[in-house]
Amino acid sequence: MDKLTHYRTTIQKIVEAHAQHRPSHGDIESLPMCDTYTDSYLLLDVGWGAKGRVHSVAFHLRLKNDKIWIEWDGTTPGIAEELMDAGVPQEDIVLGFHRPERRAITGFAVV
Repeated sequence: MDKLTHYRTTIQKIVEAHAQHRPSHGDIESLPMCDTYTDSYLLLDVGWGAKGRVHSVAFHLRLKNDKIWIEWDGTTPGIAEELMDAGVPQEDIVLGFHRPERRAITGFAVV
């Protein structure tokens, strides 16, 4: 299996696993979004919570230039940890939510 196919499969498994977890409050549904055409993957939470309508992105990943970009991560301890546990090297993960000039101090890909 080539690298990008492995990354797509790994990301999809992570998204789908997170979609199985239901929030402990409200009537909230987690929707896995896996677009292999644009290589964009996210988990969207929608529904109703105690304070009103919920419509939020739990995390957003995408493949760009043979690297996995974490555009947003609202999980704990973090999607980067899950990716590395699945065998993705740290140098192939870009923390896209950090400013480009700050990425050098993260230990992840700078790009």
